[in-house]
Amino acid sequence: MPVRATKRGAERTPLRGDWDVLICGASFAGLASARELAGTGARVLVVDRYEIGERQTSACGIPTSWLSGMGLEGALQQTFDELVVHTPHGTTRWPLPWSFSTFDYRTLCRLLWEQSGPETRFETAMVSGRTGDVVHTDRGDLRAPLIVDALGWRRLLGRANNVQPPEARLSRGLEVHPDGNGRDMELWLDRGYVPAGYGWSFPAGEELRVGVGSFDPRYHVKEPTVRLARDVDVPVVRYQGNWIPHKIRRATEDGVFFAGDSAGHCIATTAEGIRTALYFGVACGRELRAVVEGVKTREEALAGYGAFSRAHAWKLNWMLFVQRVVPRIPPRLLHRIIRVLARPAVSRWAFGHYLRIAPPEAATPPRRGRASAQRLAA
Repeated sequence: MPVRATKRGAERTPLRGDWDVLICGASFAGLASARELAGTGARVLVVDRYEIGERQTSACGIPTSWLSGMGLEGALQQTFDELVVHTPHGTTRWPLPWSFSTFDYRTLCRLLWEQSGPETRFETAMVSGRTGDVVHTDRGDLRAPLIVDALGWRRLLGRANNVQPPEARLSRGLEVHPDGNGRDMELWLDRGYVPAGYGWSFPAGEELRVGVGSFDPRYHVKEPTVRLARDVDVPVVRYQGNWIPHKIRRATEDGVFFAGDSAGHCIATTAEGIRTALYFGVACGRELRAVVEGVKTREEALAGYGAFSRAHAWKLNWMLFVQRVVPRIPPRLLHRIIRVLARPAVSRWAFGHYLRIAPPEAATPPRRGRASAQRLAA
């Protein structure tokens, strides 16, 4: 498992000061927000408990158009144009109207960070909470008028105490990462592995990512993950897992912007959260940029970003409805439905709508120009 990278000993210097923008969390949503501020001249600080790219927590798959749209092709490992779905009653191949790719987490994070520009600073520090516009960390207090919580499902900078698992509205997932390769991206909709959820195998170059996710956080997934890995004849090595939010939450609260898992920006049923983290991270970053450049006030940016997130709530809530319904469908009927979805016309319609939840048109290349920035008051 990764070791916390917070500075220690002589390197553990106090971290204090005032910033124009403080982004807490250096994974997909936080780095996407930071990249939108490149060239503004704003004093931007990104903090995270771990070094950038250090702690992978997902199978790392995304529609390929998002990688190309954001200039992240260098992280791509393997591409698929169909999905193989296994049930107790047979195997079906779903043709995809767009391709899906696995990628290297560390490389993608590095590329995102490079796009944020040399003026953006990163520090390792563990965030513990907030008082007004002051964020508390284990290395000191940081102040900024623009604060982003991209720390994950714990939503550390919110006002209310979070409900913890297993009572929280979370799914849970666990996977192993053995060496190996494969041709197919595979799913298992088999209640023999998990009553409500699915198993997967995502090839990624010279590595396989095999795991099980449960929509019910009370259901432990280590035993079925081990069983699935053995069933597909791969070594049970290099575990990683995470909690996955499946209910959208407020994207703004008490003057703070929330993006990615902290706002529940994850697609239920499929548990796809990388694309939505990038999508809402970019949207958040553009609102921050508008404030830095004097186009909007902070309150206008908060209102705009909050409205943007709410406009997507019905899509995410619809996928949550599907997540609740699928485990109640009799297995034989579910297999028949899967076979219908494999028909090219049906597949194009279904996966086309699915892609529109967070469309790739938002994945534009990073801005290169340097704006005449208006500094924020400290």
